[in-house]
Amino acid sequence: MISPLISQSIIFGSLVSLMCLGLTLTYLTTKVPNFAAADFVTTGTYASATAFILWKLKSPYLATPLGFLFGGLISVLMYLGVLRPLIRKGSSLIMLMVATLAVDLIFVGGNLLFIEDLESWYGRIISDRGYGNFYTLYALGDFKLFGDLGMLYVGPISVIVISAALYLILNKTKFGIAMRAAIENANLAKTVGINVERVYVVSWFLAGGVAGFAGGLFSIVYTTNQNQASLLIVSIFAGSVLGGLNSIYGAIIGGLLIGFGEIYITGELSVLVGKFVSASAGYAVNNFQLGIPLAIMIITLLVAPQGITAVGWRRILRRAKK
Repeated sequence: MISPLISQSIIFGSLVSLMCLGLTLTYLTTKVPNFAAADFVTTGTYASATAFILWKLKSPYLATPLGFLFGGLISVLMYLGVLRPLIRKGSSLIMLMVATLAVDLIFVGGNLLFIEDLESWYGRIISDRGYGNFYTLYALGDFKLFGDLGMLYVGPISVIVISAALYLILNKTKFGIAMRAAIENANLAKTVGINVERVYVVSWFLAGGVAGFAGGLFSIVYTTNQNQASLLIVSIFAGSVLGGLNSIYGAIIGGLLIGFGEIYITGELSVLVGKFVSASAGYAVNNFQLGIPLAIMIITLLVAPQGITAVGWRRILRRAKK
């Protein structure tokens, strides 16, 4: 049995890795930092959790495909309804960033209305079944394997499987080649007959879907509340910046490092200075903990602004050996 601190660090790191992957996929197509990326996660969380509880599914894992679906649909809606029209009008990067922030605020209000409706209709059912309420939804519960939470195995395996699937799609399929071409040079891709807009729509669906799937997994092991997106967005941006916003695989590595570091460092600090620095029981993030990814993000921007995957590690190792 792995120690609880290491176990929780691996679990959170795996989930943040998937969330960062969603953010990086949207950035690659539009080159716009998406402040609404965490809302795809919470959409997947509530879609999966609601389906599991109300449909009385045998396992919350069975509801995670709904998280993928709803996360993907919300992501595409944001791209088609907001970003694409603004891009076609020649809006600046600042305006596009502000637009994603505005969408985030709309999502926050929309989620609150959605939660209030769910609570008014099904709040009693949720409470009677021991899941708190929709404003503070308790963890759905996980299975045990070798004395550890099942997410300790499902989380890393999900990262590996999704990473492998993306590699195969990008390198072994015609769509993947078209996607890479559209990302690297959209105008050139259009001249050779690639439907760039279709590629972007599919990319945004995959980005939102992966984030929504991560949200579905999140609800299994962590308590969720209506403000969860505002807490997670810090970790998501920090992981993507650490790995390099232009690198899919960098996002995976950066997310793992940030998520693992948040839990592990706060866990060790709680032993040294007091438990007030660690997250409350059942929650993934607290305000003190957010300082860790913020500090790492600032250091990354100062030392390696293109992310750790852009650093010439081989050259550094050769110099170190000398």
